[in-house]
Amino acid sequence: MASSAEGEPLAVLYQDEHLVAVHKPSGMLVHRTALARGETRFALQALRDQLGRHVYPIHRLDRPTSGILLFALSPAIARRLGETFTAQQVNKRYLAVVRGLGPSQARLDWPLREEDGRRPKAEMPARPAITEVARLDSVELPVQVDRYPSARYSLMEARPLTGRRHQIRRHLSRCGYPIIGDAKHGKGVHNRFFAERLDCSRLLLAAVELGFQHPVENARLTLGCPLDPDMHQLFERFGWAGHLPRPSIHWKMSPRPH
Repeated sequence: MASSAEGEPLAVLYQDEHLVAVHKPSGMLVHRTALARGETRFALQALRDQLGRHVYPIHRLDRPTSGILLFALSPAIARRLGETFTAQQVNKRYLAVVRGLGPSQARLDWPLREEDGRRPKAEMPARPAITEVARLDSVELPVQVDRYPSARYSLMEARPLTGRRHQIRRHLSRCGYPIIGDAKHGKGVHNRFFAERLDCSRLLLAAVELGFQHPVENARLTLGCPLDPDMHQLFERFGWAGHLPRPSIHWKMSPRPH
């Protein structure tokens, strides 16, 4: 499993006096939870120590998911950014490697019950969940992983329009294209193949772009994030180097009200 080395600084993608965005590696929890189980390093504490000041997480990424993680540098900014995320005024772009030849383009609109582990699913109401997906590339390997003589995998772009827990993982699995490395919603035989033969034992899901209205500046800020080394190498191995995301910072001025 990919993870930041003990004590290694988190890569800062963007920072100003109000907020900071970092690249969270796969395998790192955002903060201490009941899932910590012996973990000693968390993104929140690591960044706080790295910057020497309090930081306030605005959203979260699942432990095995890598990519852009946003923090505010004050409670007031945290409230403003939190309202932006709650109002779903944020553009999120993910890349995922899935089993099979995924749809060229689809809008996955299936309500999801929350997965909080505290109450039976039957007691949890299903809430609206929408994810837009598109196949960017694919590869066919001349190996028999399951019942077929060859194995096909796709590089999918996912843009969640809502923020349900495990939304992308659950939506792709439900339509028959589970993400590689997903122990809960994926396929074990394919996960083992990637771990044993392709040196990828992680969830192949990465948050590579985040766009939102800056809480102070009159502009929309869009940030790009590279992949972890193991996922980067897999893209090159599959001939997908042209789809590798790069670190980027893009400003777009917002129109002023008349």
